[in-house]
Amino acid sequence: MIARLFRRAHARRRAVEGLHLALSMAARRPGLYTRLGVPDTVEGRFEALCLHAILVLRRLNRLPEPAAEVAQDLVNSVFTQLDASLRELGVGDMGVAKRMKKLGAAFYGRAAGYDSALDAGDGEALRAALVRNVLGGAGDGAGLAAYVQAADAELSGADLDGLLGAGPPFPEPDGITAAAVPAGGSTGGIA
Repeated sequence: MIARLFRRAHARRRAVEGLHLALSMAARRPGLYTRLGVPDTVEGRFEALCLHAILVLRRLNRLPEPAAEVAQDLVNSVFTQLDASLRELGVGDMGVAKRMKKLGAAFYGRAAGYDSALDAGDGEALRAALVRNVLGGAGDGAGLAAYVQAADAELSGADLDGLLGAGPPFPEPDGITAAAVPAGGSTGGIA
């Protein structure tokens, strides 16, 4: 019985690690940086990872159990990686704790803002949040907002088995056009 429980826990951990890897790979796609304006910096890569994690968590939170448990395991995995990355950069134990607290607050603040804009179908609010958070105040963010809306739409059809098996269906950044986000703001229900 213990061996069976261990196998299940081990299989779930491996599945979450695979999902985390898929997020990391999506956040590293060159088109995010070359076409959609995400800064190719440590901060920009953090923002890209957070953005993809938030989109997947948004979907997981809308699926039946055990998706909520998978979502929590994914958050734990992402923050464990961030902790390890800070330590690799030479940040000491006291500094890591302070930075992790700030990163956690930033992550959950962004999640709330992106969720709110996507739920309301408010393309202008989404674009403004992306410009402020991901693009560091530079650029108009229309292409990135279109990417996020397309990703959210594709993820809305994914089930838990698909997310853990094939991985999240993120669009190709190079195939996104800013025309998908109206200049006036609202997406007209795209989200």
